[in-house]
Amino acid sequence: MGGMTTIPSRVQAPPLVLTVAGSDSGGGAGIQADLKTMLALGVHGMSVVAAVTAQNSLGVQGYWELPPEAVRAQLDSVLSDIGVHAVKTGMLASTVLVETVAEALAGSDAPAVVDPVGVSKHGDSLLAPDAVHAVRSALLPVATVVTPNLFEVEQLTGVKVVDESGLREAAEAVKALGPRWVLIKGGHLPGEPADLLFDGEREHRFTAPRHDNRHTHGTGCTLASAIASHLAMGEDVPTAVAKAKEYVTGAIAAGFPLGSGIGPVDHAWRQRP
Repeated sequence: MGGMTTIPSRVQAPPLVLTVAGSDSGGGAGIQADLKTMLALGVHGMSVVAAVTAQNSLGVQGYWELPPEAVRAQLDSVLSDIGVHAVKTGMLASTVLVETVAEALAGSDAPAVVDPVGVSKHGDSLLAPDAVHAVRSALLPVATVVTPNLFEVEQLTGVKVVDESGLREAAEAVKALGPRWVLIKGGHLPGEPADLLFDGEREHRFTAPRHDNRHTHGTGCTLASAIASHLAMGEDVPTAVAKAKEYVTGAIAAGFPLGSGIGPVDHAWRQRP
């Protein structure tokens, strides 16, 4: 055996996290961001592709949904054999896919982090208008944590937030749709970015420094995946959100230019020298 290093065999797998989302050909958001986040945080990432996007740093040039039977088959493959410790959902595109995924989540005990993706960072729509009702009525009631930005809050509830004082009203409106916890992302508000986590009674506020960096593609996907990863590791929701926020803030600070538009956050910022 001279000169060979023996790699110790693992006795058990790391925590298991499944993303159900769209593929981003540019690698900064979607399933690619989710899997990079999971790897960076030490969990085993698995994926169910719900849609394929053609996108780059300039925007989304097109997207194609997968047939519901393809999404259902991917879910069945992972859940029946491997199992999950947490699930994250992102771009689900259509009513039938939202309903397909909601049904799978309802049948699972694992915590589910729902990022109710409505539009891309560039303002491109990623959810059919008629699918908003399915997100409200089928997906949010099975969510452990839902992570809407202010645009998505308005899309889901009609509540328009203009400053930090409106976050609580927004949280209550989204909570009324049935998730256990709501994280309202206030990053688009003026001043220091503030997020509000709410379970119907308790309120947790998270602030982070605003980094003067336009390379923020994939922040929403990355945050939701980081929350799911920490939940899979056994953290409670407020702790998982706090740790996820810390990871995302560092990733934004390290964001880099790509192509001629908006670059991505750096998922590997903690691994870099």
